[in-house]
Amino acid sequence: MADPVSNDPRDEPRDELQDELQDEVQDKSQSELADRLEQVGHTLGARESRHVAGLQQARRQIGEIRHQVENALKRFHVAVNEAGAPHFRVEISAIRTDEKHLRAVEFDVSRGRHKAIVVAKSRGEITLVGPFRTGKTEGPCKSIPFGSDAELDAALGDFLETFLEEAATP
Repeated sequence: MADPVSNDPRDEPRDELQDELQDEVQDKSQSELADRLEQVGHTLGARESRHVAGLQQARRQIGEIRHQVENALKRFHVAVNEAGAPHFRVEISAIRTDEKHLRAVEFDVSRGRHKAIVVAKSRGEITLVGPFRTGKTEGPCKSIPFGSDAELDAALGDFLETFLEEAATP
């Protein structure tokens, strides 16, 4: 039985010179792209490097707040277990770069589609986002300057209590 004849030009024998020329064009194209993105990297890196100190301060602030929230949620979980509702679990995420702002860090608390986000911005403020349901409009938001500890403590308590109430409501 004879092999079927292919009409696909990729099946044609290729000239070695043609292969070399195509490889050179591809290498040049990749090199130009890499050179261009390297230059963009230097430009953007230099611009963003001016925000490192503020971002480090934001990371310290969010770390302290996350630790406080994590400890409070541990006590919440003990309380709901003792009250007979061990199924009511709330998750707390790791700290990460904010999804909207490169110069901010965040973590969230969630239960199902219910979510609340705590953001620390390099410009010196904490923003409490939500609570809200994922897939819906985020908000409301409340911003508090770094160093306003009493205001932050009160707002964080109200924020988390509202989140927990909404997360327990079907």
